[in-house]
Amino acid sequence: MSESASALLTLAKQIAKEIAAPHADAVDRDARFPHEAINALKQAKLLSAYIPEELGGAGASLTELVEICDALGQQCSATAMIFAMHQIQVITLVRHALDNPWYRQYLRDLVEHQYLIASVTSEVGVGGEMRRSSCCVESDGAEFRLVKNATTISYGAQADDLLVTARRAPDAANSDQSLILVRKSAYSLEQKGHWDTMGMRGTCSPPFLLSATGITAQIIATPFADMSSVTVVPVSHLLWSGCWQGIAAAAVNKARAFVRGQARANPGTVPPTALRLAELVSMLQTLRTTSQACLMEYEQLTAAYSVDTGDSASDRLSTMGYALKMNNLKIQASQDLPEIVTKALSICGILGYKNDSPFSMSRHLRDAHSAALMVGNDRILATNATMLLILKDN
Repeated sequence: MSESASALLTLAKQIAKEIAAPHADAVDRDARFPHEAINALKQAKLLSAYIPEELGGAGASLTELVEICDALGQQCSATAMIFAMHQIQVITLVRHALDNPWYRQYLRDLVEHQYLIASVTSEVGVGGEMRRSSCCVESDGAEFRLVKNATTISYGAQADDLLVTARRAPDAANSDQSLILVRKSAYSLEQKGHWDTMGMRGTCSPPFLLSATGITAQIIATPFADMSSVTVVPVSHLLWSGCWQGIAAAAVNKARAFVRGQARANPGTVPPTALRLAELVSMLQTLRTTSQACLMEYEQLTAAYSVDTGDSASDRLSTMGYALKMNNLKIQASQDLPEIVTKALSICGILGYKNDSPFSMSRHLRDAHSAALMVGNDRILATNATMLLILKDN
């Protein structure tokens, strides 16, 4: 790890422990936005960590962002997920819009002002199917307008700007999409429901009716289909897995502290729960190893892709085989997480079940079950099934 990367992670860990952690229970209980932690991340300029140094950012790698998500997730999963979802938007802009002068200036401004960007991909009629849109961009050549009835916009009311998918034109197919960044001063949100959920309550993700205007320079030229396959989907799964690793680690750390307490109470003996703890640590290691392997491969492939060498490695990002691998990472990680937390709960017993206990697993377990629903696993498995009918054997 480079010195700058170590400094970013150290700063994130400090914010996680000193600011996010003390407010995590209140954020969960009241289903409120984690203002304290996000403001601290802004003050530390971590929202612009991925932006290249030439534009004023820290030039952090995706690997470093995953580590930050892990650190934040250990203390407040809502903070971690908000950070992750924001970084997905930033990475998409850096990788696909830097040839647009408007976006280059926007990213410079983001470094200075630490804008928080939310994503608007869900929509009434298509649900969470990111690769389809009902709404469209209506443009007169200089300016555009769009209206989108979103089923959910995570931290929509708290975001500074929104990155929105829509059909390229009124006569475009629902899969012919553009990606557009809309500024807070040029859009309105009408909340259409509430966010009273089992877990991830602090992400504040109710449905909204979005109405926005802007100039056509804000419409990214690259088709969203291309951005989705090489950036949006794999980056989402990798950053989400970082958050989930953090939740899993938090549960494991509580179980470890519980078993150590039992051992101290009976010196010279190994508590029966120690065996279960050994199994639990192995499960966490497997989760992290699997995610790390996918992350390393993606970093290598995107390095080839970004320099446009024409190497066959860069082409792999758009293949069905690679899409299957990234989809499988999401499915496996989201299934492993609640199992890890449940096993940690069984180790801590009644103290893990009680909400007022330092070993409480309630928040971790409820948040863990959100993982399978963030783009539903059944939807992903259905996509995988279709691809497997076409994909040739290895």
